[in-house]
Amino acid sequence: MTTPLLKRLEQARRRSFVGRERERELFLAALRAPELPFFVLFVHGPGGVGKTTLVRTFATLAAEADAGSTYLDGRALDPTPDVFLLALGQALGLERGADVPAGLAASGRRHVVFLDTYELLRPLDAWLRETFLPRLPDNAIFVLSGRQPPATAWREDPGWQALMRIVSLRNLSGAESRAYLDRREIPPEVHDGLLAFTHGHPLALSLVADVLNQQPEATLAPQASPDIIKMLVERLIDEAPGPLYRAALEACAQVRLTTEPLLAALLATPDVRDIFDWLRSLSFMDAEIGGLFPHDLARDALVADLRWRNPDWYVQLHERARGYYMETLPRLDSRQQRRLLSDFVFLHRENSLVRPYFQWQSTGVVFTDRLGPGDDEAIVGMVRAFEGEASAGIARHWMARQPMGVAVLRGAANQVEGALIRVAVETTTAAERALDPMLQAVWSFLQRQSPLREGETATLFRFWLTREGYQAVSPAQSRLFLNMVQHYLITPGLAFTFLPCAEPDFWAPAFGYADLTRAPALDTTVDGRRYGLYLREWRVSGPLTWLALLGERELATEIAPPPREVPQTRILDEESFAAAVRDALRSLNDPLVLRGNPLLHARWLSTQGDGQGRADGPARAAGLREAILAAIADLQGTPRQRKLHRALYHTYVQPAPTQEGAAELLDLPFSTFRRHLRQGVDAVVARLWEREIGHDETLG
Repeated sequence: MTTPLLKRLEQARRRSFVGRERERELFLAALRAPELPFFVLFVHGPGGVGKTTLVRTFATLAAEADAGSTYLDGRALDPTPDVFLLALGQALGLERGADVPAGLAASGRRHVVFLDTYELLRPLDAWLRETFLPRLPDNAIFVLSGRQPPATAWREDPGWQALMRIVSLRNLSGAESRAYLDRREIPPEVHDGLLAFTHGHPLALSLVADVLNQQPEATLAPQASPDIIKMLVERLIDEAPGPLYRAALEACAQVRLTTEPLLAALLATPDVRDIFDWLRSLSFMDAEIGGLFPHDLARDALVADLRWRNPDWYVQLHERARGYYMETLPRLDSRQQRRLLSDFVFLHRENSLVRPYFQWQSTGVVFTDRLGPGDDEAIVGMVRAFEGEASAGIARHWMARQPMGVAVLRGAANQVEGALIRVAVETTTAAERALDPMLQAVWSFLQRQSPLREGETATLFRFWLTREGYQAVSPAQSRLFLNMVQHYLITPGLAFTFLPCAEPDFWAPAFGYADLTRAPALDTTVDGRRYGLYLREWRVSGPLTWLALLGERELATEIAPPPREVPQTRILDEESFAAAVRDALRSLNDPLVLRGNPLLHARWLSTQGDGQGRADGPARAAGLREAILAAIADLQGTPRQRKLHRALYHTYVQPAPTQEGAAELLDLPFSTFRRHLRQGVDAVVARLWEREIGHDETLG
């Protein structure tokens, strides 16, 4: 029976319905066909994506085509054959116990049976597929709509392959979303912002339209609309069996891809198999080879709700994810490292400085490869198109001279989509530096300020570009940045990296966030084009310290601006370094003298303590003293070393009035004491020199 209210509800629903043209055409074509092309239409999609709305539209279309329709909701049925047959028979107006397929056949016209919320009827799935549905008359169509796709048995059965259609319902397109907002009388000027928030999700569009119709001045963004997000989250997690499952949902929303080991680390729970399987079963969860991930809207809703409701747990999840990535990276091969670095960078996606510069969502559209046959010509062509003939010749030279420094990005059909050309600066010749003005500028800087020592390397990322956008933000450009980060992490002895940009001012916020320093003195003109350079000195803080710094910045609301000057690090050769250590030992208890020691600008002192460097003056002098005391204290591990420690301790830490007095205090002949002291000083020098030139912050 159609009441006036029901009629008005249906009219309002029809006025606001937009899109789904292909689905409606598929349904109508079946109803109008002389012989039904299929008997089961399976519609599936995430919660709130519009399945029930589409089913109602199908019912209206069926009525307009003079076909009957019956609607059953899985939430109102016990999933048993008897209850199902009874409910369907009653809905069809059949007598109790009547044969349902026969009753459908007797109607004399096409008839559509809608089974909504079908995921709750999964216990009936095999019975429906194998027993009930094969008995349908040729005038009946069953539309099954639910959150999960059909079970594998449907798709593997040759019979149902021919007589079934599957529709995966996803978000509305941009045009469809705008059409919906127009029908809801939402001002066009706010459409873009709403689409960025909702991603075209029908439920979210409906909710934000409701709020704006009632509160036209409302600000709708994930962070500013906790009530809307609460409604969305409640819709998304209404299946969560308990607190740990909800925590798992919140956790998987923070990371790019979720695996069982990562989930165990995030929840601090060793056995998460059941929880992971439950996540995998959710309709708004998708999967790829690297793990599970939630639908964009589900992720946004969960993240925004958690940041607003429990910021401490939000921060803890990010810290646990970073810890897991840092522990896992060293165990992976190069390709796996690049994938995990994508996950690492994804943690920074909410930072307003990073978001405009990195497209982590789609870096998988390209992959990294080595230089292959014919690649050099494709890359030279790209360089020529964007930078000119002179740069093209330089690129050709470096690919021939250092082919292992070339990373090639490939897309569909192995097409070259981009390239990164790295130059190991210390291996270049004077003739090559004369050929490449940018290399010459970098070399002169290093010779003037920070000469490389034995075992150290400096990398110039000489060319980085993509086929379509050059150095503009794109999935391929983001992949190039991941290759740079991987280079930081796995290159032993890395002292400096240099990164040239055609538009250095554009990249200033992102590179400042990444702790790169703009070096205007290194700006270079090639073929009439000027390039600005950024650099980072890895002696000052190594790659793992750098990752820790980025972790601190990830959730910070404000970030100090990058330094305007290139950092100054005093480089000492081994002989000068040893002399400076001996001077520091002699003035260990005189901070005024320590302030003039050359070691105050050494790499190992810069990374002492917080790893962020120390100011000149008393703080750095105190840091120098702490480091030397620690090196002396280390000499207590074996009986032989303890002899050296005692000689140093009574000479420099708590000194006796004279060295003869120290020897007498230790009950040693003076010559033996002098030998122990000399060996102890040499051991301290060796320990500090190892730290100065050591490169233990790499993953390779």
